Amino acid sequence: MLSFLKRLKLSYALYNVFQRRRLAHNLPLYRRLGLQKSYFSPISSSDFAHLPAPDSSAGPPLAQRLAASPAFQQLPSENQARLLGFEQAGYAVLSGFLAPEAVDALNAELAQLLADKTVDFRYRNKVMFAFRYSARIRAVGEGPLRELVSALLGHPATLFQSINFLTGSEQHTHSDSIHMSTYPLGGMLAAWVALEDITPENGPLHYYPGSHQLPYYLNSDYQNEGSRWLIGDKDYSEYEAFIGQKVQELGLQKQVFLAKKGDVFIWHANLLHGGESHTNKALTRKSMVFHYFSQDHICYHEITQRPALMG
Repeated sequence: MLSFLKRLKLSYALYNVFQRRRLAHNLPLYRRLGLQKSYFSPISSSDFAHLPAPDSSAGPPLAQRLAASPAFQQLPSENQARLLGFEQAGYAVLSGFLAPEAVDALNAELAQLLADKTVDFRYRNKVMFAFRYSARIRAVGEGPLRELVSALLGHPATLFQSINFLTGSEQHTHSDSIHMSTYPLGGMLAAWVALEDITPENGPLHYYPGSHQLPYYLNSDYQNEGSRWLIGDKDYSEYEAFIGQKVQELGLQKQVFLAKKGDVFIWHANLLHGGESHTNKALTRKSMVFHYFSQDHICYHEITQRPALMG
């Protein structure tokens, strides 16, 4: 159970008072929806519960959006077919998206950033936001990949976050929408880049095809909404246990992605996924993930009820 101070919404709001430049993008969206919110106010799915469901059929279909993308036109036919099947599968694999020499340069760049202490590990094994310090890493996230993500979202995409790993994440199964949430739902996509060959021993990704079509499981689904002044008191492990139970109840079938160096795995905001055990600690698992938000969605963090800092 979380401590009282970690649950206090006021502490997050006070920090956000000094982040207007990175939060003001939400204000026009709040006004359009009739929400009485300041840029620093707490926000969660409960704030949208009274609103009618948005029309998800608006806009051109996926095939038309992809066909209009020069980045899509330059892909091999196999990768094009996978992107066209994204809405049904909830993911797409882009084989050989980055050339081996480009991957080698990315690995060398990250090694230098770590060596000179420009970046460091957080949360045990994650290098956060390296794209802010590396033009090379940013170019991968901001280039044709972002164009493809925008086509998949049906909205212009903003690169919100990068995470680099040297070892497997070993994360339990989850949906990114509990961490990087949007209104309307589904306004986030992730793209994971294999920076070396991935084996069963070094912690490959796992995922559940089609699980993106399940309901979005949010705070209310595991009794973690909190109150006017406090976020919920549940430890994150209770969310993980809730998702594990759903996987078992629904009989979902897990797939493991044994990627090749330069492959990219793009997944839907609600696709259930995680990291397998990194059983051979003598091996690295070099990889990088980008998270993108739609510019036309309200972006926030469901568990902590904080608006997302952009830019």
